Amino acid sequence: MIMVSACLMGINCKYNGENNYYAPLSTYLASHPHIIVCPETMGGLPTPRTPAEIQGGDGNDVLNGRARVVTALGDDVTDAFKSGAHACWELARLNQVKMAILKSHSPSCGSGEIYDGTFCRRRLPGDGVTTALLRRNGVRVISEKDFEHLGYNSK
Repeated sequence: MIMVSACLMGINCKYNGENNYYAPLSTYLASHPHIIVCPETMGGLPTPRTPAEIQGGDGNDVLNGRARVVTALGDDVTDAFKSGAHACWELARLNQVKMAILKSHSPSCGSGEIYDGTFCRRRLPGDGVTTALLRRNGVRVISEKDFEHLGYNSK
């Protein structure tokens, strides 16, 4: 079972009300069992919503209480991000998810690189909140960029 970001499957759940549809992934998943998730909406945030970034670290730091997720207007949405991450982990656990393909750079789904918390589109090494929690529990997480690089779209 594969977990996948809803925005990559064409669902309009991005902060701006749009999506990040990625056709090769959709084609691949047509013949593989999968679960579609949006951690941010699962955590209770609306669509559209004010953009948010992690300040003070990455998703691991958020889970450990050392960083927070803040909107561009300064609102703390840490609890919603943590709640969405835990909802995704519960779905992954119940469905024996072994791999997740999640949206790159996202404060929820980013894997290996996220935005730096300044809302200037600069990135830094780290994972989003959901990715960090899934990885802590043994789920392999890759981004849509990793998906292409690793050659999944040719299988």
